[in-house]
Amino acid sequence: MDTQRRTDIGPPDFRRFLPPIIKENYGKWKYHEILKPGVMVHVAESGDKLFTVRAGSPRLLGTKRIRKYAELADKYCGGHLRFTSRHNVEFLLTDEKNIDPIIADLAELGHPVGGIGPAISSIVHTQGWVHCHSAATDASGVVKAVMDDLHEYFDGTTKIPGKLRIALACCLNMCGAVHCSDISILGVHRRPPRVQQGLAKVCEIPNVIAACPTAAIRPASVEGTPSVEIDESLCMFCANCFSVCPALPMADALNDGVSLWVGGKVSNARHEPMFSKLAVPFIENDPPRWTEVVQNIRKIVEVWVDGARPHERMGEFIERIGWPKFFKLTGIEFQKEHIDDYRYAGLTFHRSAWVRH
Repeated sequence: MDTQRRTDIGPPDFRRFLPPIIKENYGKWKYHEILKPGVMVHVAESGDKLFTVRAGSPRLLGTKRIRKYAELADKYCGGHLRFTSRHNVEFLLTDEKNIDPIIADLAELGHPVGGIGPAISSIVHTQGWVHCHSAATDASGVVKAVMDDLHEYFDGTTKIPGKLRIALACCLNMCGAVHCSDISILGVHRRPPRVQQGLAKVCEIPNVIAACPTAAIRPASVEGTPSVEIDESLCMFCANCFSVCPALPMADALNDGVSLWVGGKVSNARHEPMFSKLAVPFIENDPPRWTEVVQNIRKIVEVWVDGARPHERMGEFIERIGWPKFFKLTGIEFQKEHIDDYRYAGLTFHRSAWVRH
């Protein structure tokens, strides 16, 4: 049976898009190693070598920039490149002589090379104010400001103990993997949606009530006009109601902002996977450079770089030294928001796929 036959059902077979060297050596790679910041080589059992050059790239790209990538791929890589899950662009080369020329061309375009191995990778993030209707903060702007400040940890200028993954989600719906990253930037709303007058004229009240996952919205009458009321103690600021009713706006310039979380990871190496935990409960939005957010993240990273053991992730480092010492070293003030008072919090502890004796 032809496993690569074309159908109009589902995605195309991924093998159609693999570079020839990967097709020929699929599943037969012997080892890989990092040659220098942002450059690695995979060596196959056959002796073939595949060189990868990883460049930092923004999540939002225009067609002109994508064409530039394609031109570089045609020039050096036989037309082959790929994007990583954290928005980096990787050029796949078979000729080692092309490594330095493509790095020079990328530098001319303004793209640093790095992010492989013990380094910060590009920040995975959501839409933010650019597109998302439930955003409590920006995404691209915050990420740009943070990575401009931490650039030295991406391109290898400053060595770090291990991998450092940063993520941003612009609201509590957490589209951006902030629950499992070393440092997470999470936009937070602090007030429920505002109920505007004339809601019944633009929204179907039963649909609005049904859209709330916590039953925080109830029918109400305002001066004899059908409307809704919101129980603030039940609202979790998800903006589902605003999705079906524009008369329930969520954005609030005074009360929206950013929180910082630390210690999450997906890897099973050395320690089981870990969830991120709250570090800084609230920082006001401060566009365009988000100075306080950048300063807090810089301090957290520096404490980890100075104190972590080789290959030790952020959460592993904090677990070893203890949270009291982490708060002391970073200068973060302990606040009531750090206390996990969720009724079923105990059920979330020690959840993993590990077999314990």
